[in-house]
Amino acid sequence: MALTKEERRLRIRRRIRKVVSGTEMRPRLSVYRSNKEIYAQLIDDVTGRTLAAASSKDKALASEKGTKAEMATLVGKAIAEKAIKAGINACSFDRGGYLYHGRVKSLAEGAREGGLKF
Repeated sequence: MALTKEERRLRIRRRIRKVVSGTEMRPRLSVYRSNKEIYAQLIDDVTGRTLAAASSKDKALASEKGTKAEMATLVGKAIAEKAIKAGINACSFDRGGYLYHGRVKSLAEGAREGGLKF
């Protein structure tokens, strides 16, 4: 029985979510990567609230030009900026079942450059 890519990713995602969860002081930085865009959210799993969100579709970032990896770095910096404004400086990284490579890694490095610790 061969799994599709999506089924494999969801299986990995469930395995990660058993371990990684967010609180108000240390929310979960969740990453979603589509073919064109990349999205990041800071989530408090205790209350089920999204504390901050950023994506490559945001008006400020959509006007930027660059590769998808460069856009991911900008999204990481944007989510870090929003988090620090909200008084959050540490988070747990949830790669969402994607490999820590390419755009996911670029987003994480951008968030670290922006001042988030994880």
